[in-house]
Order: sequence, then structure tokens, then C-alpha cells
Amino acid sequence: MKQQVHFLTLATADLDAARAFYRDGLGWEPLVDVPGEIVFFQVAPGMVLGLFDAEKFDRDLGRPPGTAGVSGLTLAHNVDGPEEVEWTVRAMAAAGAKVLTPPRPGEFGGVFHAHVEDPNGVVWEIAHNPGWHVDGTGRVVLG
Repeated sequence: MKQQVHFLTLATADLDAARAFYRDGLGWEPLVDVPGEIVFFQVAPGMVLGLFDAEKFDRDLGRPPGTAGVSGLTLAHNVDGPEEVEWTVRAMAAAGAKVLTPPRPGEFGGVFHAHVEDPNGVVWEIAHNPGWHVDGTGRVVLG
């Protein structure tokens, strides 16, 4: 199996709230939007974030209703500096996110970051990590 991921799909308890947050609040353009079912956003070359109605997510996996949920997971959005961390957190809060940790120096790795939670409980880390970059070939370089 190749070391790659093309879709990251999250069970979403309130698909309408998720759509409003990402599309209307953050200005993201849906790749595909199926009302009452799923909305896809292209988030990187070859990478799609899917927000799937939790009831249908459970049904698709053959699980009993109410078992889907997001736990122990963050989505990270890296930016160019501490000021951009602060600006992004303010924009997400204005769109309806809850700020979990305000922008501040991190305990690990020299990052400056914050954590916000979208209306369905998805936690985002907004970070400036001076040791992180993408080289000319698209490969992530850490350290």
C-alpha cells in the first residue's frame, strides 16, 4: 500500500452547522455538497476533507446509531507567523468556533499555537512552527 491518504472523513452530528462554519464562516469552497449527507472540501493537492452526517456515517460502517464521534484528533493548520495564528483564531471564533487554548507558545517543539473547536467538536490546532515547511517537491520537512 502506498503511504498516502486522499480523504479524511469526519462524522458530523450537525451537517448544516458544519457547512455554515466552513463554507459561510471561513469562506471555504465545497468540492461536492450533498445536502443531508456529506460536504467535501479540497484541503490540499490530492487531499479532501469530508464532513459526513453522523447517522449516515454509522450506517455506512454498519454500526448502531450514535456510535460515531470525533475524539483524540486534531486537524492542524500551519501559518507563517504568530500574528497569523492570532488572526486565524479570531476569524474562526467569529465564524462560530470555540477557543479552547488562546494563542501562546507551545510546550513542545518551539511552536506558537492555539486550539479551536468547530460547532461539531472537531478540534483545530492553528500553529506557527518554524521547523515545518514544504519543499519544492511537495515533501513536508520537519525540524
